[in-house]
Amino acid sequence: MAVRFLFSRGGQIYESPLDINATPKLLFSARGNNHSPKFSPDGNEVLFVSDRGDHSFIGVYSLTRRAIRWIAPDVTNDDLAVWSPDGKQIAFIRTPGTKVGELSNLTGGIKFSVWVADAQSGIAKQIWKSPADDGGFSQYNVNTPLAWLSTGRILFFSEHNGWNHIYSMTESGSDLKDITPGAGEVENYVPDATGKFIYFDGNRTDINRRHIWKTDVTTGTPTAVTTGEGIEMFPAFAGNTLYAFRSTSNTSKTLVRVDEASKATMPVYAQKLTTFSSTVFVKPEAVELKAADGTLVHAQLFINRNSNAKRPGIVFMHGGPIRQMLLGFHYSDYYINSYAFNQYLASQGYVVLSVNFRSGTGYGRDFRRAKNQGPRGASEYQDVVAAAKHLQALPEVDAGKIGLWGGSYGGYLTAMGLSRSPEIFKAGVDIHGVHDWAFRAREFSPGGSWGITERDMEVAYKSSPISDISKWTAPVLVVHGDDDRNVLFQQSTDLVEKLRDKNVAVEVLVLPDEVHGFLRYESWKQVFERAKDFFDRKLK
Repeated sequence: MAVRFLFSRGGQIYESPLDINATPKLLFSARGNNHSPKFSPDGNEVLFVSDRGDHSFIGVYSLTRRAIRWIAPDVTNDDLAVWSPDGKQIAFIRTPGTKVGELSNLTGGIKFSVWVADAQSGIAKQIWKSPADDGGFSQYNVNTPLAWLSTGRILFFSEHNGWNHIYSMTESGSDLKDITPGAGEVENYVPDATGKFIYFDGNRTDINRRHIWKTDVTTGTPTAVTTGEGIEMFPAFAGNTLYAFRSTSNTSKTLVRVDEASKATMPVYAQKLTTFSSTVFVKPEAVELKAADGTLVHAQLFINRNSNAKRPGIVFMHGGPIRQMLLGFHYSDYYINSYAFNQYLASQGYVVLSVNFRSGTGYGRDFRRAKNQGPRGASEYQDVVAAAKHLQALPEVDAGKIGLWGGSYGGYLTAMGLSRSPEIFKAGVDIHGVHDWAFRAREFSPGGSWGITERDMEVAYKSSPISDISKWTAPVLVVHGDDDRNVLFQQSTDLVEKLRDKNVAVEVLVLPDEVHGFLRYESWKQVFERAKDFFDRKLK
């Protein structure tokens, strides 16, 4: 039988043989945005999700009868559907439908439940319900939010115990177990061929890195598969061979084979893929900070210990804000580049502190959902100040020459530093930052993805750097691509023109037709060359 695959295009489901010359066939037409198609185990039916805006349905299309049947339709949002191994049942995740005036909020959570339905009758029953609003992040930030293994166990993610963990239960909802226990986040996993074990990545026992672990899906007893100073992510099997991506403090992510017995990793491609020398890299040092309100914050210090000279200090803030920088090259392309630039700055006579401010991931639910963050009070800015003060206290740092840089959310915090703390920050590189939360909520999208309502607008504006630039005196380099779909280009237009009006030294690097993540290598190169030149002129 010819190999077939399914895909969604324009909100409809298509089928195609695995042939470059084939013409895809539209399976059916249905209202809504239809996506996530999956063949049944016998290949005769297609499971899919139909998003209708304020609610969504689970549908099954019969390839033989050419008809759709809906699975327990409700006013809810039903999503992430999977087949049982025998194709007789369907599991899915249900969240509440969207009420009038309700806005999505990246920093919030949602209630969710796991349901199992008879695939033919569509009759469904709830088998597990979250104790509170423990969903949202647990579904969109992971690779496999819901799975039904060949052993009959159903796996799902939840944060109801404070960390994003994988839970396992029977198809009736009994025998619920946290199979990735301990202090640490889990992001990705893959089952082995038996369905009795999964291999997952996480930062349990090593909060500043990621390693691969193995756990029994019934008993939940994790054992380390990789350890040490590397960062291992995205476990996957090809046959019985386990693969992952691995990075270190001086090598970017590389595809490796993992030998479980010896815990050794071997590069799949032996040839050298880069031309730079890894010997100039410093080994970032783990740092813990206390913010003014007592919040514990983690950071990574980039410092050349072979030099005794006083040097300028630079604070780096990641974007997102749901990110975590690590003690080595990141697993995301954007932050691979950011990490490399921090290393480059350290090699060029700077001391860099990369701060994992509150609202980021990697440290549990409460840290990520910290109170009064972003448009509701900018509480995380305290962590940036704590990082700067840590740099100022280092004997290797010139306390009067502290700069800062970051992209997106990091650009927002860069602008916050320059507008709120001119006594500390003497120069900044602001890359596609949000400068006005209220403007974002009104013009970018309703609520700006942070759930900002009209009653929040005043606080949102006051939590923005644009609300008070009267103290802003330090020079700034503002960088933005004018086809940015994540942060409106006008966020930079507005800030730059207002700073020019008050005669602040503003330099601008506009990248015509570039998007938020910079698609072209030349763009990244230009940004970092300009940023390094800017810091050299303003801080040295």
